[in-house]
Amino acid sequence: MANATPVRVRFCPSPTGNPHVGLVRTALFNWAFARHHGGTFVFRIEDTDAARDSEESYVQLLDSLRWLGFTWDEGPEVGGPHAPYRQSQRMEIYADVAKKLKDGGYAYDCYCTTEELDARRAAARAAGKPSGYDGHCRELSAVQLEAYQGEHRTPIVRFRMPDEPITFTDLVRGELTFTPENVPDFGILRANGAPLYTLVNPVDDALMEITHVLRGEDLLSSTPRQIALYKALIELGVAKAVPQFGHLPYVMGEGNKKLSKRDPESSLNLYRERGFLPEGLLNYLSLLGWSFSKDQDVFSVEEMVAKFDIDGVNANPARFDLKKAEAINADHIRRLDGKAFADACAPWLQAPFANWEPEDFDADAWAAIAPYAQTRVTVLSDITANVDFLFRKEPVEDQASWDKAMKGDPAGLLTSARARLETADWNDPESLKQAVLAAGEAHGLKLGKAQAPVRVAVTGRTVGLPLFESLQILGRERSLARIDAALAKLAATAA
Repeated sequence: MANATPVRVRFCPSPTGNPHVGLVRTALFNWAFARHHGGTFVFRIEDTDAARDSEESYVQLLDSLRWLGFTWDEGPEVGGPHAPYRQSQRMEIYADVAKKLKDGGYAYDCYCTTEELDARRAAARAAGKPSGYDGHCRELSAVQLEAYQGEHRTPIVRFRMPDEPITFTDLVRGELTFTPENVPDFGILRANGAPLYTLVNPVDDALMEITHVLRGEDLLSSTPRQIALYKALIELGVAKAVPQFGHLPYVMGEGNKKLSKRDPESSLNLYRERGFLPEGLLNYLSLLGWSFSKDQDVFSVEEMVAKFDIDGVNANPARFDLKKAEAINADHIRRLDGKAFADACAPWLQAPFANWEPEDFDADAWAAIAPYAQTRVTVLSDITANVDFLFRKEPVEDQASWDKAMKGDPAGLLTSARARLETADWNDPESLKQAVLAAGEAHGLKLGKAQAPVRVAVTGRTVGLPLFESLQILGRERSLARIDAALAKLAATAA
């Protein structure tokens, strides 16, 4: 996609609650588009709703973007030529633009009450007509105006939509046309003078010279209003051009419903807490409406930026698939070099995740087991349960695992395995394997069945990292002591 002017895109979330993965997908596409074209990524905060916005959410939003690896060229804590980048600090700008719109005849005072609006909308619906604002206050007579003012009504300010269709080419969906009856006049200032999203968003885009507006499909219906407002701002000398619009497909959840903030899998914090790598999560989110190639789903952020363009985005809804997200994250974990993997796991090897005492952590044992863990974990939080047997004085107590593994003659098998392990070569995992294999054969069991009681006795769980490498790293003395403890428990149970 060739661009005659330098690309300038914006990401402008509201600081409300936890960041949503759909929001992250929007940030990613804007960021990748700007980086692909050597353009500018503007980060702007839409915090004019004091009832919903919070400073805590604002701080969390910035922290989340940094964790994901996004950098912004203009915005909070970076600054730029169009500062400030928080809407709550730009109120004088909006008031000035609203006055220019009114003075120029592009906007007008609307004195209709909520009850009057509701009644007229209900009547329109009953007559099978569009139920948007009917233009009642567009051309008030002096008598009507005096009457409303005499009643001490406080007006809102509405933008006057043109009485003609609005057509534009969506970068994702192609040419779209909206007819006047479906895009009525809309409010830009509340009765108390506070600006509405319908004003502040286009005004900021205009003043910040945004060239491309890439946003969610849910905002598509507001686009003709914004285009009309842009054209008015151009005539007033506030804006230079109407940006190009591209509306990104919905992200769908279970039951083919739009993924909402109420859906647990929508929270960015969930993936961060579970130990998704930023690269893995971004890789998956990029596939929600875009594809790298027909035969490659796993790629780096740098590879994505090199290939990404908005004309490759699909208009069809994209379904969020947690299993695929986990699989892609697992692939990114495998791609890490040994040190990077060990460093990434560090938070899950200490409180509050670790279920062992800090002084019992053995850095050498961790270094030895890490390569085996790296090939098996899906998310970094998996590491804790996979390696805790190394750092706990006793293996984790898991009765379900115990009941599952200790079937048949577990005492006989463990006794036989212990005798053979005692004389095995503990520097060679293969020697340990042959010891357990021989014990199993003596009891008519294949290796899979034979090693289950040994694994539970030593690690506390029926599944985990390669058993014989784990035994080697745990060591002869501790491994045999745990088998002895399991034999004692079996004896006590049988008594």
